[in-house]
Amino acid sequence: MNVKNNKRRKESQEKIERAFIELLQSREIKEITVSDLIKMTGLNRSTFYANYVDIFDLADKTRHKLEQDFSNLFADYDYFNQRSGALMMFTHIKENQLFYKTYFKLCYDEKHLISVCDPRRAEMEHVSENLRYHIEFFRNGLNAIIKLWLAGGCKESPEEMAEVLRQEYRGR
Repeated sequence: MNVKNNKRRKESQEKIERAFIELLQSREIKEITVSDLIKMTGLNRSTFYANYVDIFDLADKTRHKLEQDFSNLFADYDYFNQRSGALMMFTHIKENQLFYKTYFKLCYDEKHLISVCDPRRAEMEHVSENLRYHIEFFRNGLNAIIKLWLAGGCKESPEEMAEVLRQEYRGR
């Protein structure tokens, strides 16, 4: 493969993703068209279809990329021995509000939610036989708090939000 073309393709994908994220801030996904995106980016329709099957494929790939970026934030984090994870997470959210608003908007089926709990790691540590219930409870509560905080413009500090989480979870 030609390196120049790979760079051009990556730049085109990034352009399309940025335009898509921008449109998602004012429209629902079903209201966004390929025509909207090519007009915004100045790219050809064929460029869009060379990278994505349709708008929903673009949404899935964008959501996956956002999930990967979030996951990378905690790649080396030791969940069982450190307590600063909530502060790190809320700081990242405040600094990247558009990223998270977009992520939650792309979770139109609510099956994909941010998770800071790795079930495989917890199972290795023998945390609980009812682990799946605990994880679901925690994940859904955490996502509700994050969504509410984002909707309010992240007015509280990351430290205040980490304390809210600590108070709700009481260090368990």
